Amino acid sequence: MRTIGSLLLVLIFLTTSVIANDIAVTIYNQNLGLVRDTRAVQIHKGAFSLEFSDVAAQIDPTSVHLKLDGATLLDQDFEYDLVSRERLLEKYLDQDVQIFTDQGEMFEGKLLSASGSVMILQSPDGQVQAVSPDAVRDVRFGELPGGLRTRPTLVWSLIGQKAGKKDAEISYLTGGLNWHAEYVAVINDKDETLELSSWVSIDNRSGTTYENAKLKLMAGDVQVLGPRGRGPVAFSPSVVNEAQDAKGFEEKAFFEYHLYTLQRPTTLKDRQTKQISLFDPAVVDAEREYVFEARRNATKVNVKVIFKNEEKAGLGLPLPAGKVRVYQADSDGGMEFIGEDFVDHTPKDEEVQLTVGSAFDIVAEKKTVEVKRISDRIREESYQIDIRNHKEEAVTVKVVEAVWGDWQMLESSFEYNKKDANTIEFNIPVAAGKENILTYRVRRQ
Repeated sequence: MRTIGSLLLVLIFLTTSVIANDIAVTIYNQNLGLVRDTRAVQIHKGAFSLEFSDVAAQIDPTSVHLKLDGATLLDQDFEYDLVSRERLLEKYLDQDVQIFTDQGEMFEGKLLSASGSVMILQSPDGQVQAVSPDAVRDVRFGELPGGLRTRPTLVWSLIGQKAGKKDAEISYLTGGLNWHAEYVAVINDKDETLELSSWVSIDNRSGTTYENAKLKLMAGDVQVLGPRGRGPVAFSPSVVNEAQDAKGFEEKAFFEYHLYTLQRPTTLKDRQTKQISLFDPAVVDAEREYVFEARRNATKVNVKVIFKNEEKAGLGLPLPAGKVRVYQADSDGGMEFIGEDFVDHTPKDEEVQLTVGSAFDIVAEKKTVEVKRISDRIREESYQIDIRNHKEEAVTVKVVEAVWGDWQMLESSFEYNKKDANTIEFNIPVAAGKENILTYRVRRQ
């Protein structure tokens, strides 16, 4: 008789496969990875089978491609019926087993059921016995059940032209791999410059470890159709930080996306989040802006930090989408967190606007003064926006208003800029401790 423990050891021995000598992983922003795995294998003349274990548990089997010179592929299987106590017991339904409990009792007979809160056995004399799984110390089986694996395995049936060693290259798509960028922005006390640094966080829950892999990160929105892999698995990740050295990421345009290639191998362990520096800190010109948009918030004035992602301003790098955390130094030199925002994929030479919070000492209030119907299709609307500045310095507040339909500005107390067909903007200066009032009247139909 064999115990569960001894069966596990035998299964590991039987499923030992060829060893990877080269692996490359490209990770996308959409819980998707492309794995290219090259291993040295032995080709046999005539019919033979080839097994690759240590592949991702969330592999998409329909995406697997095998490149192996000197052999013809007949069929391909992905086997993921993994060994476990539950699966072993399922395999032994209606077969003879021995069960040993923590109290030293031994039950022997045909296993009728192993699900739920009890294990049910029928002894040789026909008596039916129920045993609680919590009390079971050991289960022994008559022989090794077939069809179980200790790890997900790809199996190919091939016909070799002649015997010899060759490099077999497989590639496949898998779920469970994802990455995102995270930024730290530190603005100076005068809001004139901003130091931006970036990390990438790589999450591996694909079900396998990639040792000394060539790592690439694809930034962009790649279209993917339908479900992939076998669904997510629950995990508790560990977190590993890797400071950037001279061999960091190299960026280049690729098709309609951007590709970031790490210039050194790295290991991506299963159930691990790895953080790697994306680029060296860059100092860029920046400014603070106050924005009031009543259709989004009727009383709050948003605070934005704005900078241009251009080389002459100190940056000029394609920025992958990610969260930006903004800090500023206090008078004692300590860094204080002042807000965060999400930046989308941003090409160089584009403006970045970060909304970090709402102004405490600036209040805005919008009122509808009058609505006059001129005809069945035409009406005039008058609005008033009060802006009160309780700060000790003057500010300028950008007021963003939505105007719909075919409209015409009849009068306005401040000049406006037509941003698009349905949006106008006013820049309203407000002195320290003072109030300023914007009024305008618009006709629309």
